[in-house]
Amino acid sequence: MAQRFGGKYSPQPKTDEGYPGVAPDRVPQAPSAPRHPLLRRPVWLIVAAAPLLPRAFGDGPEVLARNLAAFALIAGGAWLIREGLRAEAAWQARRVAPRPALPRKALGAVVGGIGLALAALAAGIAGAAVIGVIGAGLALLAFGPDPMRDKGMEGIDPFQQDRVARVVAEGEKHLAAMREAIVRAQDALLSARVERFAATARELFRAVEEDPGDLGAARRYMGIYLEGARDATVKFADLWAATRDAQARRDYEALLGDLEANFTARTRSLIAGGREGLDIEIEVLRERLAREGVTGPSVTGTAKD
Repeated sequence: MAQRFGGKYSPQPKTDEGYPGVAPDRVPQAPSAPRHPLLRRPVWLIVAAAPLLPRAFGDGPEVLARNLAAFALIAGGAWLIREGLRAEAAWQARRVAPRPALPRKALGAVVGGIGLALAALAAGIAGAAVIGVIGAGLALLAFGPDPMRDKGMEGIDPFQQDRVARVVAEGEKHLAAMREAIVRAQDALLSARVERFAATARELFRAVEEDPGDLGAARRYMGIYLEGARDATVKFADLWAATRDAQARRDYEALLGDLEANFTARTRSLIAGGREGLDIEIEVLRERLAREGVTGPSVTGTAKD
């Protein structure tokens, strides 16, 4: 069977109906993940350690092993710091988030410091240790400590939070599978459309994370519906890559639109339910204060109203 080949910059065919909801001259951009402003700086640590590579050759196996090991440790420490910056950016971007399970930045600073000490063994063990400690301290000073506390999780049952985390992780797997599948369609508009739906689904994830008690009301969306969307995306991507069936494309885009509308409605429903619960708590507290004679006339009057 003949198959159309195309790349990222290849022109995409249009149907007479155009692209629903998209201006003809613009392609929607996928939402970007949270990014730490210092994310690129650990690369310079690897660049600074690069002279260890040519120094490793020509002076025997001991020098070779020491310099290569030092470079590997410094590069590994830089990678850990970079991963720690990513984890910190994700932690900062969310209103409710547990602290990272592993303090990657601190661990990366220690690993890099060991690499510096190993590279400086010519200065003696004491001198190398001092250099390693200084290097680790400077790395911590430059990139800051890891988040060491949970954020917005006061009063949340840890067991319930773990259940939510597992369901969210499963939902993220479905979204990742959708993104991987739609890439085969070689269509930037479809990829952006899937990313927009993924952003809508993540809004539901965040709402459930903030109130784990809503998991029962949203679990079907985060599991069954996302799994169905994943399967539909895989089948559509294969069909579109082979046939460019315009009707199949319209049906798939309509499916994404329906899913997005339903996910948005469910998210709003959960948020509205949380607001209703807050109003009830405020009203109950006002009534208790009024019965005990703690509140002033204005608050008492409000409670009676």
